[in-house]
Amino acid sequence: MHTHHPKNEFDAIVVGGSYAGLSAAMQLARARRRVLVIDAGQRRNRYTRHSHGFLTQDGREASAIAADGRTQLLAYPNVTWQEGTATMAVANDDRFSVTLHDGCVFQARRLVLATGVVDQLPSLEGLAERWGSSVFPCPYCDGYELEQGSIGVLATGPLSMHHAMMLPDWGQVTLFLNGAFDPDETQMAALAQRGVVVERTPVMRISGKADVVLGDGRSQAMAGLFVMSRTFSGSPLAEQLGCALEQGPTGKYVRTDAQKATTVTGVYCCGDAARIAPSVAFAVADGAMAGMAAHQSLIFGAVAAAA
Repeated sequence: MHTHHPKNEFDAIVVGGSYAGLSAAMQLARARRRVLVIDAGQRRNRYTRHSHGFLTQDGREASAIAADGRTQLLAYPNVTWQEGTATMAVANDDRFSVTLHDGCVFQARRLVLATGVVDQLPSLEGLAERWGSSVFPCPYCDGYELEQGSIGVLATGPLSMHHAMMLPDWGQVTLFLNGAFDPDETQMAALAQRGVVVERTPVMRISGKADVVLGDGRSQAMAGLFVMSRTFSGSPLAEQLGCALEQGPTGKYVRTDAQKATTVTGVYCCGDAARIAPSVAFAVADGAMAGMAAHQSLIFGAVAAAA
């Protein structure tokens, strides 16, 4: 005999319907649990046409991978898809209430946050509109397609040294310091050894495909540019619930254990919101772990990550 469920009550709510959230929801769906996915449609890589480096999907349109994942998930009759933005989450006893922007409230015994992050770029003319097409964050995702051409690294701070040292494997690199940091002698020697050209003249704007226009009027044509964005949480829910955060190199992320449990019992977090190094492959793997862990916790009891 099946017990009657009120329509707004679920075993688990997954907040975020991109790669990590889809992957988490699929594990819960396959365990025949009632799952609600709340999605605001703001996939982090929506600016990127093609996705690279994810086995079996290399070179496919990023939106097509996400659409396929959603279609496959929604084939399970125990999954409900809710479009909207989750604005508030509250824990009461062994239940979580999630409120949407329009006031709708849903309840579940477990919560999986797959809310992603928002990228903030340096305020440089011409940079933001090229994000994902000729300005990139990740060499593994977009370096190969630059065909070993001229690659610019736009410094945002000392961490850009890491970018500049890696990228010569993908092309001829110019590091535009732009006043963001000043390499010491050891760093300058390391850059020289990797064949990196260091440009100290301030950058005025980006034009053309990826042309770097300097303060003295010179323009340097690049095949592509790499820049480290600052990352911010795509959602207030983790902080509202009291999940502990870690300070990463580009911004804060949610602390999780190997099972993707947060420091709040019954709350799991996966995808870019819970890791330093983002990629579709990591998001799918972390989502699978979070979904399985959330399911098993319904049987054996939930344990929070060590604070």
